[in-house]
Amino acid sequence: MITIAGRPIGPGHPPYVVAELSGNHNGSLDRALAIVDAVADAGAHALKLQTYTPDTLTIDCDAPAFRVGDGHELWGGETLYQLYQRAHTPWEWHEPIFERARERGLAAFSAPFDPTAVELLEKLGVPAYKIASSEIVDLPLIRLTAGTGKPLIISTGMATAGEVEAAVSAAREAGCTQLAVLSCTASYPAAPSESNLRSLPLLGALTGEVTGLSDHTPGLGAALAAVALGACLIEKHVTLSRADGGVDAAFSLEPAELAALVVESERAWQSLGEAVIGPRPSEREGLRFRRSLHVVRDVLAGEEVTPGNVRSIRPAGGLPPDAAIEVMGRRFTRDVPFGAPLTWDLI
Repeated sequence: MITIAGRPIGPGHPPYVVAELSGNHNGSLDRALAIVDAVADAGAHALKLQTYTPDTLTIDCDAPAFRVGDGHELWGGETLYQLYQRAHTPWEWHEPIFERARERGLAAFSAPFDPTAVELLEKLGVPAYKIASSEIVDLPLIRLTAGTGKPLIISTGMATAGEVEAAVSAAREAGCTQLAVLSCTASYPAAPSESNLRSLPLLGALTGEVTGLSDHTPGLGAALAAVALGACLIEKHVTLSRADGGVDAAFSLEPAELAALVVESERAWQSLGEAVIGPRPSEREGLRFRRSLHVVRDVLAGEEVTPGNVRSIRPAGGLPPDAAIEVMGRRFTRDVPFGAPLTWDLI
């Protein structure tokens, strides 16, 4: 189990829902704050940013290696610098966004992408850090964030088992004692068929840490399935409206969908129960209404048992339905009234 801003996260607690703002502010601080309010109204538990500038991530270079592939569904042909210029959250916005989030009862933290981002976030007092999938190989960054003593969440998109193990080891060696690892498919949007959610228990066994899902698929299906496989934390991108467009809008939830995720993920978690087979306490009343053999008309002592006077009906209380073949043709030992359950002493 880990704890972020006083909220425990682990198998014994409802899923922790993190709303990713990312670039869905579309260049407007007012829109960013409106998204914070929508996230709070939806009942999510945390708001997450990404803390970088184009210059802390890349250089303004037009060489082919610095361009998103032309075939990319959303960002094809853009240079990395252009994409990050469009998508980044200005650093001076972090404080008002975090302040609004805290006012609305949300934990607010971020994914830093370099040491200067960590420095900023430490000044702002974030309660946790996220390592983005692409940064899982940046072990110095992982050691730096782990060294703050804050809980650390690591996304594992694109990573091999060896890279996951190296990242987890780096975090632990740097002093991290509260760690979560998230399954992730680092494509935008991601196809549900590439989610490989059956790897979640494997990820937990490999790391021994709390597991979750950073999800870029459409809708809620993958996230709810992940809960059934042990995910304790769900992260989804959020926007006010996909119709408004924006760098991440196509794979983001709208506020009503986020609210549904909060409710349904907790229901999915509640539904897990225990690995037992047998009647539940709430089924006791239902057990009374199983079928059993009953006398369906008044009979006299000595009468033969026939399908006309004994039937399998609800409620329970009589012999089981399968006993009918054994009782037919026998005779009643006493007078029996209509509606009585058939028992062995009556025949």
